[in-house]
Amino acid sequence: MTINDYIMANHKNHLFRFTSNQNGKETLHGETRLDRFYPFSKDNRLTVMVWNIYKQQKLNWLPILTEYGKDRDLILLQEAKASEELIQFSKTHFLVGDQVPAIEITKDAYGVMTLASSYPLYSRPFRTTEPFLRLAKSALVTVYPLHDKRLLMVVNVHSVNFSLGVKIYREQIQSIAEHVINHNGPVIFAGDFNTWSRKRRHLLYLFTRRMGLKPVIFNDDYRKAFFNSPLDFVFYRGLRLEKSEVIKTDASDHNPLLVDFRLY
Repeated sequence: MTINDYIMANHKNHLFRFTSNQNGKETLHGETRLDRFYPFSKDNRLTVMVWNIYKQQKLNWLPILTEYGKDRDLILLQEAKASEELIQFSKTHFLVGDQVPAIEITKDAYGVMTLASSYPLYSRPFRTTEPFLRLAKSALVTVYPLHDKRLLMVVNVHSVNFSLGVKIYREQIQSIAEHVINHNGPVIFAGDFNTWSRKRRHLLYLFTRRMGLKPVIFNDDYRKAFFNSPLDFVFYRGLRLEKSEVIKTDASDHNPLLVDFRLY
């Protein structure tokens, strides 16, 4: 499948893009593509950090993000506030930072943010409103070139939280799953899935199996959990898992996940 195959109708959702060589931010609406071909490192390794950063409300979030994230190929953040400090971190250590705002209050935007050392060839923002509080959660699909000419799809998800039943939860994941199922290359599907009930866990594993994804196992599992169920996950396909680790920290109400992959 080519990049052109991904470009369909425009959508009302938007993302903010921060690049290392540009002041300010760019607003992109719906599905977009970029013609720059800048693949990840050629050493066949792909290093990833996944972290719900709790809107940067803890004082030591930046030292932890810098220590464990600055040399990664990808960082997938949830509950990221587009603060000056985070934007500067992104521009200093990464080529591109893409944020899908779930909530915008005056000049502040909160939502998932994907930082990458490669330019995305394709991006698609998602935004889902929770039925009771009317707050939103966001997700982002991006596609990056690999040096072997394959395309890597990265999905950064913050799942809806407050809902009776699983209808909205299912609809959010299903809308994303359609993109993953139609993608022929490697995939990383990760984030905070708010799997605090048995039905939610069952749905998540059902959809990831349909997408041909495997879960990353953490031997020393310090992931944030609710009723002994982890909330944060990393799923993958088309990659070889080399290392996985959970960092214990008080810099957020979630612990960051570090995962190292190797390309086939």
